[in-house]
Amino acid sequence: MSKQFIGVFDSGVGGTSIWKAIHKLLPNENTIYLADSINAPYGPKGKEAIIALSEKNTEYLLNQNCKLIVVACNTATTNAISHLRKKYDVPFIGIEPAIKPAALQTQTKAIGILATKGTLSSELFYNTSQLYSNGIKIIEQEGEGIVQLIENGNINSPQMKGLLINYLSPMIKANVDYLVLGCTHYPYLIPQLLEVLPKHVKIIDSGEAVARQTKTVLEDNKILNTSTAKPSFQFYTNANPEVMESLLNGKGAVKFLNF
Repeated sequence: MSKQFIGVFDSGVGGTSIWKAIHKLLPNENTIYLADSINAPYGPKGKEAIIALSEKNTEYLLNQNCKLIVVACNTATTNAISHLRKKYDVPFIGIEPAIKPAALQTQTKAIGILATKGTLSSELFYNTSQLYSNGIKIIEQEGEGIVQLIENGNINSPQMKGLLINYLSPMIKANVDYLVLGCTHYPYLIPQLLEVLPKHVKIIDSGEAVARQTKTVLEDNKILNTSTAKPSFQFYTNANPEVMESLLNGKGAVKFLNF
């Protein structure tokens, strides 16, 4: 069972940022990445629709003999992962904005969170932010339009720069010293974010923490792949494969899958 695949799914190409962190920490693991880009973003769709899409993605990955599934989507995690864990007999790793480290380390007592509507409006996000917001000012900002631009291959477009300046301005005025990225698409914007933000602002995303948790769960379940054979990477999307290939930097060919 240890040689079975780790399945990773996201509403689109953004979760490849999580896949990269997992591959860096666990280079021997066989992986399948599934991008449901035709339905991106999940955020505005509502909880029932997000659960249905997450079930569809999960069942595809289980049919490919996956031993563990990483929900590489903040919106799917916050809205659907508890349901998935109850319904399917496989370990799930989820993702949520890293509010805790930002709240514990802030010196200005102000942090910014850039996330999707589906994440910011979820019960899990509300509970987490309430838990760590005592004495901390949290500036929440929905990143409307960002996912669509990334999915269309327009990461470095003037439209993107305009959105980022608009969304970060209230955070800069509030003197935040941490920016939490609440969507797996957003790490691809870090170079642009650093251009807009003051030098002292630190950016936190969830990639490394998710990779470490994945390793822990594999070890606890005794399904860590210790083979030194060349691992298999499979990447699938139901939209334009070229967009994902540009983000993977030659890590593998992306196949179109009508799912």
